[in-house]
Amino acid sequence: MVPLSDSDLVSRARQGDELAYEALVRQHQEAIFRLAYLLLGDRSDADDVAQETFIRAFRALDRFDTARPLRPWLLQIAANLARNRRRAIGRYFAVLRRMVKADPDMFEPSAAVDARHGESLALWQFVRRLEQTDQEIIYLRYFLELSEADIAETLGVAPGTVKSRLHRAIGRLRGVMKQEGFTG
Repeated sequence: MVPLSDSDLVSRARQGDELAYEALVRQHQEAIFRLAYLLLGDRSDADDVAQETFIRAFRALDRFDTARPLRPWLLQIAANLARNRRRAIGRYFAVLRRMVKADPDMFEPSAAVDARHGESLALWQFVRRLEQTDQEIIYLRYFLELSEADIAETLGVAPGTVKSRLHRAIGRLRGVMKQEGFTG
């Protein structure tokens, strides 16, 4: 049996075919989770964002243009949800910082983190120090291995904009790495 295209599966899911929607989820869940994890750095938060992505996508399926690729649309939903979660986490940590300043003895200092987690972890940490827009473009291109066209679709920008943003983000990443003396 020939596997159905995303467009065919979306059409079937719109008609109430639960198996078609489950097939879409299976096809895209790894990429959605990976992007959410890269943006958030926490498995539990990434699981929540991935699940919410598919819930929102299901609710908006009737508005999806089947002439366009599905994965960039799903990644856009996931990126938006991850951004929202990061803002919420930021507010949470701001409250914690205020609590620590008010009563420094309230919290014990955490154990030192082992400095040797391998080259890929170091690279990921360098990327996480960049602005969010730089992180996203690097994650989409190099961690999720999307084409420039799919990145453009995901971010809602022109392909030429993807090239220039990617070039600038890589330059900034090299600067961060150089600043830290990383030669790997």
